[in-house]
Amino acid sequence: MAALKLEPRPGIEGLVPYDPGKPIEETQRELGLERVIKLASNENPLGPSPKAVEALKSAISEINRYPDGGCYYLKRRLSQKLGVPPEALIFGNGSNELIELLFRTFVRDGEKVVYGYPAFVVYRLIAQAMGIEGVSVPLKGMVHDLEAMSQAAKDGARVVFVANPNNPTGTMVSHNEVMEFINSVPQDVILVFDEAYYEFVPPARDFPKLVPELLDMDRPIVVMRTFSKLYGLAGVRIGYGIARPEIVELMNRVRQPFNVNSLAQVAALAAIDDEEHLERSQRLVWEEMVFLEDELSKAGLETVPSVANFMLVKVGDGNKVFHELLKRGVIVRAMGGYGLHQYIRVTVGTREENEIFLQALREVVGV
Repeated sequence: MAALKLEPRPGIEGLVPYDPGKPIEETQRELGLERVIKLASNENPLGPSPKAVEALKSAISEINRYPDGGCYYLKRRLSQKLGVPPEALIFGNGSNELIELLFRTFVRDGEKVVYGYPAFVVYRLIAQAMGIEGVSVPLKGMVHDLEAMSQAAKDGARVVFVANPNNPTGTMVSHNEVMEFINSVPQDVILVFDEAYYEFVPPARDFPKLVPELLDMDRPIVVMRTFSKLYGLAGVRIGYGIARPEIVELMNRVRQPFNVNSLAQVAALAAIDDEEHLERSQRLVWEEMVFLEDELSKAGLETVPSVANFMLVKVGDGNKVFHELLKRGVIVRAMGGYGLHQYIRVTVGTREENEIFLQALREVVGV
């Protein structure tokens, strides 16, 4: 069979697909392991809300119907919870889709997008796939360098992405820092604050309060959040954005009509009011984060202080440690793709999972 002559968009041939991490089932098959724990993708170890599970069971019989393209009921419940009008909300197949919608709606030929490095890799991947110049601004002490990002934004930038808390470092920038940053950036630049992990920030920390305040600001600001992390709904894919209605209206022109499936909407609507499950999930992360930090410190291993549900651990050869842990049935994330070759990223799990990880790590690094 003759090879096809294809000419993809500029940037596609050099694009390395996003690495979603190894699934449990694949690892079991490859290595012949009966027990595998996954602490690689920042998922909720307690699983989804029981109320969401029951709602999904009830909704299964209706999947022959197309979903509600406007997420009517979820939109109204979330607007009540956040104190924003329904017109200020947009939903996506995970927040990843919202990132792509922002590119497709607002970034024009010759314009740039700015993001931190290392930060969520999807910002760079979408820019490259669309032939848009991406400007990566190195972190400063593992934290977004907002001053440098502000300077970069003044040189033809259309959108600036700030992951807060940042993935993969777990660090955050404070309310005052963000407000200074907002006021320092040209008024026509769209500022996107990716708050996928904001629910894990301990209450004592000065996390920026942008919702609903951003609706009263005379500049384009978008806050993105997700049901994948704290809510435990990663498998049904649903995220949302908050912005002034004129921004949402333009993005909706580009959005596919049935982009959020009906099961995702039902699960999110049920999960949003399961306060008991949400509080248990937060409490688990806060308590186990302290446990992991203490145990890793005792082992002489350096960690990056995190306000998310994961942390970076400095282990020397991160890729080697990743593979050795894999042989022991523990999936973490190697950080070489983020330029952090000496680190692994580990998601906070249950106490049992964390103890299994610690024991395996001690064996691998010899502490």
